[in-house]
Amino acid sequence: MDRTDKYKTLLNNTFLISIGTFGSKLLSFFMVRFYTGVLTPTDYGTADLIVQTANLLFPLISMGITESVFRFALNDPIGRKNVFSVGTAAISAGALVLTAVSPFLSGIPSFGETMWLVTLYTIASCYHSLCAQFIRAQGKTALFAGQGVLNTALVIGMNILFLAVFQWGITGYICSIVFADLLCSLYLVWKEKLWRYITFHPERQAFRLMLRYSVPLIPTTVFWWIASVSDRYMITAFLGSDANGLYAVACKIPTLISLVSGIFLEAWHFSAISEAGKERGEQARFFSQIWSAFLAVMFLAGSVIIAFSQWEIRLLSDPSYHEAWRYIPMLSAAMIFSAFVTFMGSVYVVEKRSLLSFWTAMAGAGLNLLLNALLIPSDMADMGVQGAAIATMLSYLVVFLLRAKNARALIPFRLYKKRLLGSFTILCAQIWAAIDMPTGWQVMQGGALLLILAVNGKAFGSSALRTAGLLSGNLKRRKRE
Repeated sequence: MDRTDKYKTLLNNTFLISIGTFGSKLLSFFMVRFYTGVLTPTDYGTADLIVQTANLLFPLISMGITESVFRFALNDPIGRKNVFSVGTAAISAGALVLTAVSPFLSGIPSFGETMWLVTLYTIASCYHSLCAQFIRAQGKTALFAGQGVLNTALVIGMNILFLAVFQWGITGYICSIVFADLLCSLYLVWKEKLWRYITFHPERQAFRLMLRYSVPLIPTTVFWWIASVSDRYMITAFLGSDANGLYAVACKIPTLISLVSGIFLEAWHFSAISEAGKERGEQARFFSQIWSAFLAVMFLAGSVIIAFSQWEIRLLSDPSYHEAWRYIPMLSAAMIFSAFVTFMGSVYVVEKRSLLSFWTAMAGAGLNLLLNALLIPSDMADMGVQGAAIATMLSYLVVFLLRAKNARALIPFRLYKKRLLGSFTILCAQIWAAIDMPTGWQVMQGGALLLILAVNGKAFGSSALRTAGLLSGNLKRRKRE
């Protein structure tokens, strides 16, 4: 694949995923207004904890195998039938274990009567992820994006039915996601005839290679869960479910940043892995150019979210949740560095260095737990929920710095340190102005946006020219055809 082809592949995949993902995620984003109207802050906080508990169980039950399925089905020689069969066997075994132990876990006060919902959510999510990652590895990006749209449409439709019509509350909220995942899994099995990839005797080498790659990712994912979600449990413990409900809603707004980064990173992982084994200098140039554009877009997206945080929360939530706007600026910064961490992690995926993911995630999780324990119950500056947001941002920042250092030792791409530091400094000033609201703070927000654009102007310009060139090339080719 020459230089033009790999940029074209990345652009085309990003475009396809954005069509499927942006519309569906945007619909989910605007559903926050519906959820906050039918669920109290306490119910919303409880539902959020069910989802986050299931996210913790996901890597344990699946043994991290879905990451292996994508990595090995993409370009490894052990055969896709072996890959899919190992993935199916691992998840099925985990599902049986979870089903067997869930009655005992129901006796734990933290789980109580919701354990059956956690179990259903986890198992359905595992099978859906397995099927989706497998067809994504086959290069069927349009189908991968399309099933994402289908999944969102099913969730929204069943949410309206279960919450507004049947009034099932928390149960309806979770069951709508479970049914959507199961139906999408069945659709992919039928559409791609995935039963053809099942063999009851996959090669031992496939088990060995895939598990050797995925097993270190289990604690890695758990650590990321701790870094991302432990604050929800600590807020509930120290401040109550109402406070966690506000925090959960505040987290929804910065997910727009995760949406923008997630669309790109889905496509980027495919391109990054395709570069494995290529000449190191060309590989570093490719990573440098993509990182330059990604850095600029993420800071701009974060700056926009911070500037309009008060208006966003009023538009997207019930009045009882409006106080949550105060946590959006800091969480927006956290989502920027979360995206940067994932980008740096793509180097580990290319080089199959899952242990580096483990150590850096462990550092982030440990720091997050410590900071949460110090800041959430602290009386200093009335921290409380804001302390959780600060802890999340600082833990992602530290992990980014760690990963940037050792990722660039593997692939020596440019980090653009001056631009990175300048953009972060502007963002910090913008966060302070948004939260403290000094005289003229609205003008400061506009000025910060312009400064972010100015600092990253060259990166925006070069990216726009490259994209325009690729689009022009595509149009010329189609005219010739």
